Amino acid sequence: MTNSFPEAKLRIRMSSRDVHYAGNLVDGARILNIFGDLATELTILYDGDEGLLRAYDKVEFLAPVHSGDFIEATGKITKVGKTSRRINFEAYKVITSANIEDNTTSKSACNVLSSPILVAKAIGTSVVTQEKQRKQKSRLK
Repeated sequence: MTNSFPEAKLRIRMSSRDVHYAGNLVDGARILNIFGDLATELTILYDGDEGLLRAYDKVEFLAPVHSGDFIEATGKITKVGKTSRRINFEAYKVITSANIEDNTTSKSACNVLSSPILVAKAIGTSVVTQEKQRKQKSRLK
């Protein structure tokens, strides 16, 4: 059996529905929601069950996220206990609005960032009770 644990990745565009603050700023809770989706995928990959994201040990919001930004988030199980799975999360801004305001034809312009910007990171713990754990062939690579 291998010691490599699964990784998962999501790329999502933030929309006007995600905006919570002035200046089209997205609420940090939206990023935590994405981390929660990653945790669910990871426990399905590892255990065959959604599990439950029980706690975050550490959460850091490092850069603003705005409507129109594309966020690429990753999660990786780094430690496995009897029922717990420790997960590291990171979210990067990979595309952002060009903010060309003086030209009405370019309001939809966006820039692909040459260096993604780390906007948030966290460490969390998911729990999958023993009776719900099922070994997954997909994790045995």
